[in-house]
Amino acid sequence: MNLANPSTNTTDDEIKKILSTCKTVAVVGLSARPERASFAIASFLKVKGFRVVPVNPGLDAVLGEKCYPALSAIPFPVDIVDVFRKSEAVPEIAAEAVKIGAKVLWLQLGVINIEAVEKYGDDITIIMDRCIKVEYSRLFGAGGV
Repeated sequence: MNLANPSTNTTDDEIKKILSTCKTVAVVGLSARPERASFAIASFLKVKGFRVVPVNPGLDAVLGEKCYPALSAIPFPVDIVDVFRKSEAVPEIAAEAVKIGAKVLWLQLGVINIEAVEKYGDDITIIMDRCIKVEYSRLFGAGGV
């Protein structure tokens, strides 16, 4: 991984494979407010056929889906953990993502934590400082996978 430029830490081929094989996305910090990026991106993922699992201890449901207070409370496997939290929260989220067996920790634009990469990068694929919606649209276009 290129720690000097974390947005180059994964190749297009790797991202394409992740987005075409992983189908369950836990969205940590998903807001119920439609004007928030997390809501728009989770909505997009649902439209594209992903199973969106909201993770927010302050909500019961978002986008018609049951909301879980933490990753460890989700009673089924998760492929991708998409993070809409401050960078300082990432090490704890990364530890939990590894513990539940997630394949990918996806840190949205502006979310960067080198400590988490150094500590957990061998245990989980970490995509940092990239928007999952932007990458999906760029690699698959409007039609999708």
